[in-house]
Amino acid sequence: MRIVVKTIQDIMRQDAGVDGDAQRISQLCWMFFLKILDDQDSQLELLEEGYESPLPSELRWINWAADPEGITGDALLDFINNTLFPSLKSLKPVGRQAHRRRVVTAVFEDAFNYMKSGQLLRQVINKINEIDFNNLVDKQHFGDVYEQILNDLQSAGNAGEYYTPRGITAFMAERIDPHPGEVLLDPACGTGGFLTCSIRYMRDRYVRTPADEQLMQSSLRAVEKKPLPHLLCTTNMLLHGIEDPSFVRHDNTLARPYVSYSHQDRVDLILTNPPFGGKEELGVETNFPSHLQTRETADLFLALIIRLLKPTGRAGIVLPDGSLFGEGVKTRIKQQLTDECNLHTIVRLPNSVFRPYATVGTNLLFFDKGQPTTDIWFYELHVPKGQKAYSMTRPIRTEHLEECAHWWGGRSREGRIESDVAWKVSIDEVKRRGYNLDFKNPHVAPEVDDDPVKLFSELEATEARVSVLQERLRSMIKEALLP
Repeated sequence: MRIVVKTIQDIMRQDAGVDGDAQRISQLCWMFFLKILDDQDSQLELLEEGYESPLPSELRWINWAADPEGITGDALLDFINNTLFPSLKSLKPVGRQAHRRRVVTAVFEDAFNYMKSGQLLRQVINKINEIDFNNLVDKQHFGDVYEQILNDLQSAGNAGEYYTPRGITAFMAERIDPHPGEVLLDPACGTGGFLTCSIRYMRDRYVRTPADEQLMQSSLRAVEKKPLPHLLCTTNMLLHGIEDPSFVRHDNTLARPYVSYSHQDRVDLILTNPPFGGKEELGVETNFPSHLQTRETADLFLALIIRLLKPTGRAGIVLPDGSLFGEGVKTRIKQQLTDECNLHTIVRLPNSVFRPYATVGTNLLFFDKGQPTTDIWFYELHVPKGQKAYSMTRPIRTEHLEECAHWWGGRSREGRIESDVAWKVSIDEVKRRGYNLDFKNPHVAPEVDDDPVKLFSELEATEARVSVLQERLRSMIKEALLP
């Protein structure tokens, strides 16, 4: 299977229209989406009497792509660019398959065919036809390959922000312990990592009947703002046997006014890694009450998550260090969090977990709504011995979190003890520090460099940089004051 996908990628590299990893992944995934959808339709036609594909006959993969001797060259490009894409973008959500039609139009709303050579495009299509998504072995093998494709996003420019390492998503899903029927939301779902890990977890432990499966699938919720990860996530859901992935909405969770989220929007569980770094469009913060307004998207998501949880809801969220020690709005959000929720655990991650996308420190926050915080447990995760840092080639894996999982103590979190990497802080201490949650490991002495020569050298270098910045600032002020 990996050989098939690698061959496809090698063919694409010969095409003048595909520029870089992000375009190559996008090109791959709209074709995978149509092939998976068509294989799923073929199976449903056999299982359900009167089933009809959401696509008109002439747009189905089996009728324009399945024949290895079918249309190619300019004729194939003309069909894809001038018939297939315009038709899929304008499908009307009508009939028994209205929900599946909505999925297709949402996926193709911002999708493009980047390839310029019809001959190379035919070669790619023929290789895709070697994969039977109704064959369990093929499907499982392709699932591993698709995971690697998503992992490759980390090197695809800014697209890396949409991928959370699977070691992290699997660990968080297990700690939250989702059950079929509990409404699970990821309000910034990216490529769907938290969803797929939660689906696997529930199928392994709780799904025993078709009714359990249906209950699980009907309780999933997700939102993704950007078109590429939305396409990747929707394809991921089909690949994981989700019949109706229309719950993955192509939208911006933060664009809706905070007060408009009412009781019917409440959910049981939230798992997410929201974007951080103030990348939201100007004005989105005005959807929030004045005391919660900020340009930092991670803080806006945290405030919204508190509101969206049911009184007995559970949440796991990835947040940067800045959200822990920041003041102002950040303080007010943390006070609300600890007043309305039991923030019971913070797992502190090494800075290298999200490289190369981000090098700032990140944390996993776990909390239950309905009771105020009394104590917070901290657990400091270290890079494995013999490894200096995590990287694309040596990412964090599930086994790296096994000691933390063992320390966790199950759903009840009983039996936790302090150690070299675990410690507990009372809410009174948090309040004394002005809700600064940036607690360092008390069992590790701070590193102090007593070499005076080195310290003096660093001081001189810092003063030199300050001097340059001061001079640049003076020049900017002078220029601004000139008539």
